Amino acid sequence: MHLVAGLAGMSKLSCHRCQKQVYPTDKVGPLKDSTYFHNGCFKCYICGTRLALKTYCNNRNNIDDKEVYCSNHEVYCSNHVPIASPHDLPVEKKMNGNEKEKGGVQLFHRDAGINDMKIAHAIKATQVAKPYPKIVHEGAKYVVDYDDQTRLELIHRDQEDELYREFDDNRVKEKEQFERETREEWEQALAEFAKKFEKGQANKVAKDDLIRQLTIKRDKKLETITQRRRERERHKTAELVDAQAREMLELFKMSRLQNGDSENDPSLPAYPATPPPPAPPSCPKKMVYTSTDVFESIDQVAIDIAHSEFTSFTELIRILTYNATCDVDKARAIYRWITIKNLNTMTFEEGLDSDSPMGLLRGIKYGTESYHVLFKRLCSYAGLHSVVIKGFSKSAGYQPGLKFDERSYRFRNTWNAAYLDGNWRFVQCNWGARHLVNAKEGELSGKGNDGNLRYEYDDHYFMTDPEEFIYEFFPSDPSWQLLPRPLSLSQFERIPFVRSLFFKYGLSFTDDTLESVIYTDRTGAASVSIRLPDIGAEDLIFHYNLKFYDSEDTSMNGLSLKRFVMQSVGDRVVSFRVHAPAPRPLLLDIFANSVSSGHYLTGQPIKFKSVCKFKIMCEELSVIMVPLPECASGEWGPAKARRLFGLDAISHPEPIINTNRTAEIRFKMSRPLTEFVASLHRNRTDDRSLAPCTRCSIRGDFVQIFVDFPEDGQYGLDIYTRQNDGSPGSRQLLTHCCKYLIHSRVN
Repeated sequence: MHLVAGLAGMSKLSCHRCQKQVYPTDKVGPLKDSTYFHNGCFKCYICGTRLALKTYCNNRNNIDDKEVYCSNHEVYCSNHVPIASPHDLPVEKKMNGNEKEKGGVQLFHRDAGINDMKIAHAIKATQVAKPYPKIVHEGAKYVVDYDDQTRLELIHRDQEDELYREFDDNRVKEKEQFERETREEWEQALAEFAKKFEKGQANKVAKDDLIRQLTIKRDKKLETITQRRRERERHKTAELVDAQAREMLELFKMSRLQNGDSENDPSLPAYPATPPPPAPPSCPKKMVYTSTDVFESIDQVAIDIAHSEFTSFTELIRILTYNATCDVDKARAIYRWITIKNLNTMTFEEGLDSDSPMGLLRGIKYGTESYHVLFKRLCSYAGLHSVVIKGFSKSAGYQPGLKFDERSYRFRNTWNAAYLDGNWRFVQCNWGARHLVNAKEGELSGKGNDGNLRYEYDDHYFMTDPEEFIYEFFPSDPSWQLLPRPLSLSQFERIPFVRSLFFKYGLSFTDDTLESVIYTDRTGAASVSIRLPDIGAEDLIFHYNLKFYDSEDTSMNGLSLKRFVMQSVGDRVVSFRVHAPAPRPLLLDIFANSVSSGHYLTGQPIKFKSVCKFKIMCEELSVIMVPLPECASGEWGPAKARRLFGLDAISHPEPIINTNRTAEIRFKMSRPLTEFVASLHRNRTDDRSLAPCTRCSIRGDFVQIFVDFPEDGQYGLDIYTRQNDGSPGSRQLLTHCCKYLIHSRVN
């Protein structure tokens, strides 16, 4: 009787995880907190790893948390204390008397919102909420069952283990063979030298020269062997990942056929079971999204967990894409995780365990896996079709006018295309993460450091439109240009050399036939004109640099080459007119930045980034070019005065003025400016002697600049102003407002 009653009471027990009834034949428990689980539900709350009574962990700092965790995700276990970053360090909090009676010191985090996502940065005895969104392993959240995907990943991990053991064995054999061949070669060469030395046919200098030559030969041979080995290993790794990706996608295919595609929004079309053939996208990127704000929550999760470590791709992807509602969201989460992870600077310990968190990215350690291979792998775990595309790119070191050699590895590159939103879309994680840009850092005076190279995140390389992507990347397979009319390699070489910022700012060329190499006329003149966007043009500021193409020289005969370029703005077009000073190739680098007038008026340095480059070819020069007067750097004309200072040019709206002995230049102010200063410049003339030639006056809202030229010639006129912020006694800095090129005929 008592036995029956006991069984009846037990039959009413419920599983803490699924809340369904637990029967004696399928129960785990009671645990220390008197909870029960089904055998199938006794999994880690975070990653879903199956647990046993000997392996599960509890939250030791929160008695209300009755969930179970594996050792990797129980951040409160005394034997698992993750490393904390400085901003994750606990801070002692002052407690009242009642709190002190409870014992201990309360700890809290400075940024609980971020720490909720940073499980690997938590610290023992830190009280936080659940660190990750709970993964729903049972039900319709994910197409593929967690256990099925994990089992397939373990099979793939065994295959990788075997491949890396093969790599290690081959590396040892290659090293032994290289050392043996090198030793034999050195012994033979030194033996022959000894014979010559004994006969008096060589001396110590000859020996030093021989050793130097042998060393150079050895180093070159080792470099060649290493390069070939890496290419071979990368090829085998890519083949393995490709095969494994197909198997993982086949798992998704079978699950979708059985259960339907329950991951995506029901209003969206079902994701294709097999990858469609390459074809141009049906709509541009801006029809999918116009601002990264739509990915705010997706990006934040990716950024937060990039600082954490995982032991399986299945676990990583499920947490990474937890909030994803469509395939674009999933690809975005993968893209941001890779670009934040900064794989290029990761360090790995020797003897890395493949089952360790860092072992997840061991291909990066071995140099056999890169951004594009990892992106393809992770896409397969998310059920997304992705391909690896090989070809040429106009990458670091490329200059306009260079040719691509199909027999050479130079400028070879690899990137991805992913099938998203019903279309193939380009993704370049490597350039999006550590995109090398040629940045001009310095003030508007142009006295900064030319050619400063730096790295930064770039959203342009996620779902890039084919019409923009082709300016930098040329696939070996023309169909993967995703263009209605693919370009030839020679056409790719000839199109202008532009950077991603060119498209970010909405720029375009006024001449659709413009090429990367521009030829001057007989006078040495050539022009580049860029059309400004309809929105945001008022904040765009341009700059340029001119140097000889075949050297780093930026001057000739003591004159800066910049003085042979006239930059001007008019009718929503910025123009750069070059007058080559000599029949030598030149490199014109055009920079830009978006800067508000308020920031410009602070006088702080403005950083410019390259948007496009051109090779200027001057084959014949019939006249001797005269440099422009040495004025402040930047554009000529009053357009900048209108954009940044609200100053309208009444008398002279163009950058060039033709006048006689005097000139009167008039402006109208649309906002208060308290002072104007004009500075006159002329080649081979001391500026101090020209100081009395200019004067300025302000009458109401009107400004007049009077100039009296001492003799015929070409002059440059710089105009500076000071803004009135309305506060008593305030004096803003004098800021360059605009400049004119003036041709005066006194007689």
